Amino acid sequence: MTSMAAPIRVGGAHLCEARHVCAFFHSVDDQYDATLPFIGEGLVNGDRAVHIVNPVLRAEHERRMTLHGIDAAAARKKGQLDVLDWSDTFFAEGDFKPERMIGQLEAVLAAGRDQGYPLTRFVAHAEWGLDPRASVQDLLDFESRVNAMWPSSSDAVICCYDLNRFSGDVVIEALRTHPMVIIGGILQENPFFMRPIRRDEVLSHLRAR
Repeated sequence: MTSMAAPIRVGGAHLCEARHVCAFFHSVDDQYDATLPFIGEGLVNGDRAVHIVNPVLRAEHERRMTLHGIDAAAARKKGQLDVLDWSDTFFAEGDFKPERMIGQLEAVLAAGRDQGYPLTRFVAHAEWGLDPRASVQDLLDFESRVNAMWPSSSDAVICCYDLNRFSGDVVIEALRTHPMVIIGGILQENPFFMRPIRRDEVLSHLRAR
């Protein structure tokens, strides 16, 4: 999949080629105000959708889509939408293992291409890093590995962070691994982004901090 693709609209702007986004929200309403148009547009355009959500919010996630006019049941039936939770993904085999999750993510991307979708749009809730089976450091390491994948992909991912759950230090480190950021519902280039020339350098920096 080439990195040259039609721009995607989110947060009042076009995402263009840098498609790994960290999005910070103070409330669930703010989160869905920003992400539901991104989700709905993708389904209308024929893109594939993969959502990884907090297990306790899975029903609420689907309710929000319905209220926005998204027919999630129809999209799931034809294989265009997968709504997963952390037990299906990050903790499918117990404690979080980054290598396993990266492999799963690569398989999802390949499956979308094999099924003929122009691209896959991800929405992922980041609070899994606070689960006892993982850690904030696991979350940051994983974000860095994901970022190393995205320059070669036209797929788009929004990593949603609840600012009521994460410390300022974690927010800054999350910023370092995403070229784009949504703050206050507005998409913008991320001035804190640390381009991963070599992934081991990025991980070394994160662990040192």
